[in-house]
Amino acid sequence: MAVKRNSESSSSGGGKSSRDAAIEEFAGRHLTGPNQDLYQEMMLTLTRMANDEASRGDVKLLHKAMQELRYGFKVFAPYRETPKISIFGSSRTAEDDPNYLSAQEFARKMCRSGWMVITGAGDGIMKAGHGGAGVEKSFGVAIRLPFEQTTNTIIANDPKLVNFRYFFTRKVVFLKESRAIALFPGGFGTQDEGFEALVLMQTGKAPVVPVVMLERKDGTYWQHWRTYLQSELLRTGMISEQDMNLFHVTDDVDDAVSHVTRFYRVYHSQRYVNDDLVLRLNWKVSAETVQRLNDTFGDILERGRIEACDALPAENGEYADKPRLKFQFDRRSFGRLRQLLDIVNAEERPE
Repeated sequence: MAVKRNSESSSSGGGKSSRDAAIEEFAGRHLTGPNQDLYQEMMLTLTRMANDEASRGDVKLLHKAMQELRYGFKVFAPYRETPKISIFGSSRTAEDDPNYLSAQEFARKMCRSGWMVITGAGDGIMKAGHGGAGVEKSFGVAIRLPFEQTTNTIIANDPKLVNFRYFFTRKVVFLKESRAIALFPGGFGTQDEGFEALVLMQTGKAPVVPVVMLERKDGTYWQHWRTYLQSELLRTGMISEQDMNLFHVTDDVDDAVSHVTRFYRVYHSQRYVNDDLVLRLNWKVSAETVQRLNDTFGDILERGRIEACDALPAENGEYADKPRLKFQFDRRSFGRLRQLLDIVNAEERPE
């Protein structure tokens, strides 16, 4: 399988170098399968890094990052079709704290709805998530720190525990594997994870997913956080009004569970096909709903209209049985896209 070349030339004369030929021959014998071209490109990247005379520290970073990601992908792979929610919050939350009890109840109810739970595998809110879910429905994505962080007793000896050296590889696995995010009160780490998820959705670097900010009854943590966003970020134009649609603040566990599960009531998944954003659906929406979407969300279209369709050839049979909506999305109005999905998810199942 031929490899697509990037901007770095393989040889000065435009022909195939002996290095590239050797890599291609090795890949053809040992790296068969649909991803052979990508593995071949990775090998080329490694040889270029060697030619760059990269420092040992840089090489160790790349090696460890690849090693961590490979193992993380392997652990999650058998559970690919099961939806998962990442739960973030303080490791210092005591087990009799109302926020701990809310996290435990939330995880338990999410698992009853068919979900699995991912946490950072520490104590506090993370242990509460695992306690509510039970070890069979739990993943641990731990980070090695010189202080404070210890693996909680629930997930410590489970094969679904993955240990990371780097925060950035851990974040990749957290967000790649999650179809929803729940945040409870926490410190810098919780704030970091929450803002990271919002930035990736706001910029289109990750699909829009439900994000709930949940705490004990009558709590003020997320209320004050939202007030800060409104008074300092929104007021000064650093974010837009539509960005406030990317998260949901609540102190009610049942409301939080409903917010997450309802998001996937009709909507299933998405992908881009050329210029079109394609929304896969669990059932077909009515012509009246399609018209309403066009009347309401014309501002987020680059051109054309929102149309109902079947699977497109470029999707290569992925979820081929599911009906679709397609449109030329402007790729910046993700808060408005979240509102569009709310209307789609209100569609009644056809009889």
